[in-house]
Amino acid sequence: MSTHDLTSPMAQRVAASMARQGLMVHLDAKLVRVEKGEVEIALPYADKVTQQQGGFHGGAMGALADIAGGYAGLTVLPEGMEVVTAEYKINFLSAHQEGELRAIGKVVKGGKRIVVTTADVFHIDAQGKKSLCAVMQQTLVPVAQTY
Repeated sequence: MSTHDLTSPMAQRVAASMARQGLMVHLDAKLVRVEKGEVEIALPYADKVTQQQGGFHGGAMGALADIAGGYAGLTVLPEGMEVVTAEYKINFLSAHQEGELRAIGKVVKGGKRIVVTTADVFHIDAQGKKSLCAVMQQTLVPVAQTY
């Protein structure tokens, strides 16, 4: 899998915010790509992200989609702003074990009061096969950064 330059100011802003998220740190989520209006995050398979049958847990998939969409939204907001999720709706399409998940968040509409995003969650197996396993739509609210 290719690596992406994460040294741009926009990528550094997202990385700094993501490093403050205890859940993403605990789950070992990694920032893969940051562009204006689009963010990709990876989540490796591990016992801490599974459900009782050994597949990726829907809660972990939802959290990954929420974070990817949220950070995509952040990329269209000015410095000094953050976002909080007002709501999201997710459809789980398939279950997977092993490999990793990749969530790609994209801004549909950026605004001063709300930001609407989508996220596609893909499973990537050991051979590199990519399968869509969840889709999400999200509403974000811009808020002042408090740290």
